[in-house]
Amino acid sequence: MRNKDLYVILGISRNATQEEIKRAYRKKALEYHPDRNPDDPEAEEKFKEASEAYSILSDPQKREIYDRYGYDALKNNGGFSGYTDFSSIFDDFGDIFGDIFGDFFGFGHSSRRRKRGPKKGEDLWIELNLEFEEAILGTEKEVEIPRKEVCDVCNGSGVEPGHKKDICPTCKGRGTIRISQGFFSITQTCPTCNGYGEINRHPCKKCNGKGYVYKNKKLKVKIPAGVDTGTKIRIEGEGEASVNGGKRGDLYISINVSPHKFFRREGDDLYIDVNISFSQAALGTIVSLPTVDGKSFDFKIPAGTQSGTTFKIKGKGIKSLRGYGTGNMIVKVNVVTPTKLSEEEKEIFRKLAKIRGESFLENKGTLFNRVKDFFN
Repeated sequence: MRNKDLYVILGISRNATQEEIKRAYRKKALEYHPDRNPDDPEAEEKFKEASEAYSILSDPQKREIYDRYGYDALKNNGGFSGYTDFSSIFDDFGDIFGDIFGDFFGFGHSSRRRKRGPKKGEDLWIELNLEFEEAILGTEKEVEIPRKEVCDVCNGSGVEPGHKKDICPTCKGRGTIRISQGFFSITQTCPTCNGYGEINRHPCKKCNGKGYVYKNKKLKVKIPAGVDTGTKIRIEGEGEASVNGGKRGDLYISINVSPHKFFRREGDDLYIDVNISFSQAALGTIVSLPTVDGKSFDFKIPAGTQSGTTFKIKGKGIKSLRGYGTGNMIVKVNVVTPTKLSEEEKEIFRKLAKIRGESFLENKGTLFNRVKDFFN
């Protein structure tokens, strides 16, 4: 795609409604369709660009991913795998291409109004922050989300109780109008009713004719053990309501995990650094290592361990989110060089160096003492 800005391709704003997206695509499809532009590669390319832009922006889930992460994120399905409802997209393409072929053959969907079968409610996305221990061990969190609910006054119809919608006077309830342009007879969506064949002259006062209202919903969400930053959790049926009898959308939770003061994580393994002294490294020692559940265990570091040595402790890592068992704990040993020694400690190190035949820098004291030693 030459221009990755899908909104520019369709000529719409980033706040465009689904109906505006559909109208913009219909206009582009009619203008650049290959049947109208034979032997025109540029028109064919623009037609493909518009079709791809529409397939993304007409899907609330894909549009959310595109708005947040850009076009490239969709190459990997937005970083997660889950259910996507394509039925509404195919219905829209059917309406649009009915218009295109109606341009040439004088038929399409002029004799029927736009399909208004049950359509799934929109999916919702939220982010959830977890502490390191909560992500490793699993937890339960309460989240509050504002979402669409069917209006309890009009039951989703958008019409004030006691009234009903009127037949559109422009298209007589068909949802489309036919315009003659010379040899061609073009069928287009009715501009008065936007293809629905009905006019709402008495919109519901509570929802302003939308058929839905926004309400805050509190949910208790179980977070499985082993999640990490970037994990996506799908909760079926907890998205926004459908106003025409379809099933409710889904809720997607994106996990963010805070760093730990001791551990760092790589996959299902836990990494920790342990500092020991020269004498501990030379003679060996036992250290107490923490675990993510607040406990500890003793671990033996053998004599002669060099700085930078790593040890693998099986089964002390993270329980796999996919059921592959439990990871390991990787312990890295750092031998710390002391920086402040007493005279007694220095003397011990000098004796040790002499015993081992190692050279070292001797401290001769003050300048006066070194001069006196020289003349003596």
